[in-house]
Amino acid sequence: PYKSFSDVIEGKEGRFRENLLGKRVDYSGRSVIVVGPFLSLYQCGLPSEIAIELFQAFVIRSLIGRHIAPNLRAAKSMIRDKGPIVWEVLQEVMQGHPVLLNRAPTLHKLGIQAFQPILIEGRAIRLHPSVCGGINAEFDGNQMAVHVPLSLEARAEARLL
Repeated sequence: PYKSFSDVIEGKEGRFRENLLGKRVDYSGRSVIVVGPFLSLYQCGLPSEIAIELFQAFVIRSLIGRHIAPNLRAAKSMIRDKGPIVWEVLQEVMQGHPVLLNRAPTLHKLGIQAFQPILIEGRAIRLHPSVCGGINAEFDGNQMAVHVPLSLEARAEARLL
């Protein structure tokens, strides 16, 4: 079937949203930042809703690897039900995984920084107030993107940031 010019440019698969306004990326999320003075300088508070989505593949692998869940369907069901064992596994998975926080526009190297995620309640990402200077962030409704480096090489590079 032929597409009209308006079909090509409008909608989610249209030229603007698909190619020009930015790409959709897996293992990433976005939320408002708020102050977290109880955090260390190298930590960020990651909301549990965002964390379970970002680290879902790692949690599934861990649940199956420890024989807590017999298969993929059971592991996904456990995550959907959000039982206490899922939160324990998520905590362990997050221990070895730094996350990258990026505040647009990223104009210099400090615009994207690596943090050790800490599981928190709520929907906002928490940051220590002292790290906001390099990111040029204020707590007035600014949003930040969260990215999970997947490979061992990417995690090692994130730790050097």
